[in-house]
Amino acid sequence: MKKIVIAIDGYSSCGKSTLAKQLAKELGYIYVDTGAMYRAVAYYANQHGFFDKNALSVSKLLEALPKINITFSFNSQLNTSETCLNGENIEQYIRTIEISNQVSRIAQIKEVREKLVNLQQAMGQEKGLVMDGRDIGSVVFPNAELKLFMTASPEIRATKR
Repeated sequence: MKKIVIAIDGYSSCGKSTLAKQLAKELGYIYVDTGAMYRAVAYYANQHGFFDKNALSVSKLLEALPKINITFSFNSQLNTSETCLNGENIEQYIRTIEISNQVSRIAQIKEVREKLVNLQQAMGQEKGLVMDGRDIGSVVFPNAELKLFMTASPEIRATKR
């Protein structure tokens, strides 16, 4: 069977990640958590002292950006994809409150977004990929073979928050 790219877009707390993970598992595809990519950059910035209290040194982060490589590996024991930063599994570190509080500042930086979109598009060249996140179907993979946009009522979304 020919492998394709599946792009899942939509509002937060609609079940995009849940669907994406299940599809990837069922099809034997790679699941890419784009939110984890931003978390990985926040983790890198945190580990290298680019955050001083609540301030972020954007210039230091931009200088380091070429040194940041994010990949995903499949953990067969846990049956899930795990985020790797420069070859190191950082999954357990990027889901902390500290990183959660820093990631929005990272995502606001145009150069970071551009780098991550380039990485995401490179991952998709081999096909056999399910990716969810904001603008995946419109910006990252506008020509994806299958694009889904998920919505849910505000009440349903609030129960997931």
